[in-house]
Amino acid sequence: MYKIIFTGPVGAGKTTAIGAISETPPVATDVPCSDDTRAIKATTTVAMDYSYITLEDGTRVHLYGTPGQERFNFMWEILARDGIGLILLINRDHPNPLQQLDFYLNAFSEFITQTAVVIGLTKSDLQDNNDITTFQDHLYQRNQIFPVFDIDARSADDVKILVHALLAVLNQ
Repeated sequence: MYKIIFTGPVGAGKTTAIGAISETPPVATDVPCSDDTRAIKATTTVAMDYSYITLEDGTRVHLYGTPGQERFNFMWEILARDGIGLILLINRDHPNPLQQLDFYLNAFSEFITQTAVVIGLTKSDLQDNNDITTFQDHLYQRNQIFPVFDIDARSADDVKILVHALLAVLNQ
């Protein structure tokens, strides 16, 4: 079974990305926000998002989205179990997207070491906080080299690029 984990901060587009490529309506556990997250969006994922896609060769890939809020981080390890890789979405219109990048790379460091990660930068249409080179340079300073893409989480083609890039990295 192929299982890919989508993670990242609140509002980065995890639920949207999974929905963009899903073959069936995704299972979502979104509830109305009851904390400061309301300033960002009306609902938030509290357990997971789930759906699947079928690759050209007939392989089914299961897609799991983690909650973005750190208070639900107990779900991150549960969802990552048996995963083959991580798609990390970072919200470029956040005041400090490099801090978000560091936080999630550190939180999933053990999983990434055992598998692979591909990074998707979302919401660049809202604010061009940093270009891809800034993120690549930042990763280089961390002694990490991962594929980084500018994507629109609403675009099935963009999200599929992340999935195929992750599978390509895993097949090296």
